[in-house]
Formats: sequence, structure tokens, C-alpha cells
Amino acid sequence: MRRILIVGSGQAGLQLGLGLQAAGYDVTIMSARTPEEIRDGRIMSTQCMFYPNLQIERDLGLNLWEDQAPKIVAQRLTVSDPPGEMAFGFVGRWESYAQSVDQRVKMAGWLELFESRGGEVVYHGVMTSDLESLAAMYDLTIIAAGKGDLVELFDRDASRSPYDRPQRMLSCIYVHGMTPRPDYPEPHVRISALPGIGEQFFMPGVTNTGPCDILLWEAVPGGPFDCWSDRPSPEAHLERTLELMRRYVPWEYERCVDAEPTDSRCTLFGGYAPVVRHPVARLSATAHVLGMADVVVANDPVTGQGANNAARCADVYLRKILERGKEPFDPEWMQQTFDAYWQYARHVTNYTNMMLAPLPEHVQQVLATAASNPAVARRFAHGYANPHDFENWLMDPDKTEEYLASVADQTES
Repeated sequence: MRRILIVGSGQAGLQLGLGLQAAGYDVTIMSARTPEEIRDGRIMSTQCMFYPNLQIERDLGLNLWEDQAPKIVAQRLTVSDPPGEMAFGFVGRWESYAQSVDQRVKMAGWLELFESRGGEVVYHGVMTSDLESLAAMYDLTIIAAGKGDLVELFDRDASRSPYDRPQRMLSCIYVHGMTPRPDYPEPHVRISALPGIGEQFFMPGVTNTGPCDILLWEAVPGGPFDCWSDRPSPEAHLERTLELMRRYVPWEYERCVDAEPTDSRCTLFGGYAPVVRHPVARLSATAHVLGMADVVVANDPVTGQGANNAARCADVYLRKILERGKEPFDPEWMQQTFDAYWQYARHVTNYTNMMLAPLPEHVQQVLATAASNPAVARRFAHGYANPHDFENWLMDPDKTEEYLASVADQTES
């Protein structure tokens, strides 16, 4: 029986560990926190899992909260110009629903599931100096902890990393008590884009205390949304959020006037430079480890792809490990395994990096056209769940022009 060590207990590491466990592998997971510490800790993300990646979880029997989490059916984009006034907007409905489960709930539950099935979890932080001796005990060691010193083992791939500093400063709060839009009461993601200032996101989800609403600010550094360095309490965070909404996105403000924080640790702050790293870290002449998910591809959350990337990475790595059989997990195999994942992740990275910059003229044309053309609105939303499709029509001006001409007769009067 092949022995595999996974360092990290997030979406990617636990999904991979549970998949390998089900296939009969001897898997050890190292987690810096226990399930109780995760549940009682601070929120970790603003995840929205789109339907292709929810299906991966279903196929592994990991969709433990599907009946509890709201079924998110569409996404709305509103472009503001000037700030506080709507220029245009549209709703694109997905082929199937998305869901958002607080990772405090999900990761704690998956850890407990892994242990209940006989898996070994070591609750202990891992230092770089520990890795070589640990790796010698296993056929394969995978680093799935996207934060901390271990990430520094993996060198930045400058050819795929155009940014060397954060392009957005982030702040998030989970709340109860928001009201649905009367004109579209079904659960849906809402994005308000303010060119040159940043973005405000809303999504429904489920947390420790039941169904909730998630509010995320993506602030252009130095702009009016970049006002969270004092890390306010949940109550102060919500008060500041409401004031920003009242001024900059009043169409969302009226949905939030009765909101309350879900708990005392329902806020998150930060920012990081989007980066792609080389996937193989050399510990010695004979010891190498493989990075996965955020360790090797960390995109800004502006396109909502982080948890989806992690799920897809775990799926690719699982299949590659199973295909490897009894052959060694050597550095060449590690690189090839990452390359297989990159065939998916490159589309996400290219699209996300484009959306962080001032939008090209042809993308602005797409968004404006979507406001009156349901076919364009649907395809734009489709790309968030299936980002490889953007290459077929959105990433190249000529392809965009050709596509818009093909659906011009579907514009609403």
C-alpha cells in the first residue's frame, strides 16, 4: 500500500486525502488546527463553488451540506459610473446551481470524516526543517498549505506572474438579516464594479449558525475601499460597510440595513500578490515535494475561483496518482502532474489577471452588450463556472467581435 503525506487541511488537501483514502491508499494529513479550533476560528475565505466542482465533491460523497446551503442560481454584475450611480447591469443564470459553505464548517467536517474512516491526522504545524525527514517516510509528500513558511520552498514563476504586489486589498464579513431583491428573489451572487476603486461582492452561504450572507470588498490599493488596516470588530466592520454601501453602492445598501454579524470571528482582512510558483521543491538530492492549489497558483478572489481551483487541482492530482500505480513519484512525474492541472488553471489565471487591470475595450463592450443581450449575459456567467470557455470568445478582441456579431439579433429592445 502506497503511503502519502498531505501537509495542509484545506479544500485541496482534504479533498485529495479523502479521495485517496477511498481508493485504498495509506494517507496521513497534517493539520495545524483541530476541527474544534477550525470551527471556533476566524473565517478563512469567501468561497463560491460552481456546479462542475460541486459535482466533483458529489462523486466523492463529500457534499455533506448540499441540503443546507442556499442554491445560488445566477450572478448579477452592476457597473457604476460615476460612483454611487448605476451605469448598467445584467443577470446571467447558470446551467446548475452554485453553493457556498463556510470553510470553518466544511474543513472541520471533512477532517472528522477522514478520521472516522480510519485516516490518520497529525495535529501539528510543520516547519521547513521538518520536511526532509518526514518525506523520507512516505512515497509522496504534497504541500497543500497555501500560507506560511512552506510556501517559500516553491520559487515564483516570473513568466506566469505579472504582478509582484497585491492588486486588491480585501475585507469580508459574514452576516445574518439581509433581504432579497424584490426583482430577483432567488439566491444569486451580486458584483458591483466601480472602475478605478474596486468591487463589492455579495453571496449567500451557510455558516456555523445557519444560512448567512457574505459581503466582500475588493479595494484598489489607496482608494476609498482600502480602509481596513485597523481591522475593526465585526460590529464596526458592518457599520463601515453600511456607510460605504450607502455612498458607493446604494442599490445594495437597502438590502443590508437590518444585517448583523454572524459571530465574533466573522471578518477577514488581507491582500496578496497573485502568483504562480514552480510546483516541485527540492529538499535534497533525493527528496522532493509537490505543491498543490494555492501553493502553486494563487489568484486574486476577484473572479471567485480560489476554492474551485483547489477542487480541480485535487481532482487532477487524484487521477494522476491513481494512474501512476507502483511507479515512483519522481520530480518529472510531479512536474507533469502540475502541467495537467495548469491546463485548467491557466484559463483562470489569465482571466483573473485581466480583470484586475483596467479592462480592455473589447471586454467593456461585452459587459455593455450583456446589459441588453441575454445570450451574452448567460455566456459571461457560464465562464465563471467553466473558465476555459473564455479563451473561445473573451480573451481575444477578434474572437469577441466575431461572437458579438453572431448573437447581435438576440438583443432585447
